[in-house]
Amino acid sequence: MLTIGGLANAAGVTAPTIRYYEEIGLLPQAGRTRSGQRAHDRDDVARITFIKRSRDFGFSIEQVRVLAGLSISRDKDCTEVRDIARVHLNEVRTRLANLKALERSLDRFVAACSDVCAGGAGVDCVIFKDVAEPSTGCCGTTRSDSDEARLAGKRNARRSPTGSGASKPLKAGARMRS
Repeated sequence: MLTIGGLANAAGVTAPTIRYYEEIGLLPQAGRTRSGQRAHDRDDVARITFIKRSRDFGFSIEQVRVLAGLSISRDKDCTEVRDIARVHLNEVRTRLANLKALERSLDRFVAACSDVCAGGAGVDCVIFKDVAEPSTGCCGTTRSDSDEARLAGKRNARRSPTGSGASKPLKAGARMRS
């Protein structure tokens, strides 16, 4: 017999997590000792570990509920488990693609700041302007060629006091002018 604290330690979760899993039906309500303490067994450790690992893999509570039911069913085909995992895999791939698009956008923001305004007043930072423009192409969309040309023109104009586009190195700590 394990107390809730013993179960929590054995499964690597907190006691409130166990209570929550009981409350939402992922874990059967524990029996009680004569003194009213929850009484758990080793099967509960395995079930909590399964739930925790499934959540670590990013499965939703509802997916975990279905998977937990399938894990004890002799009547269900394992293709149901595979199909749930496949759906989740596709969701993860979509999130990864969105994160890669976000990374590219942030990379452009950082490069634009380095090229155009780094060292100047924060209020003049091109990142603020780029974030405020719907054409900046965050997460899955790209800047149009005309946007890229406009930004390149700004970069060149800021580098050259004559506006001719000839690039001159700036002195360390020098402020760029608009």
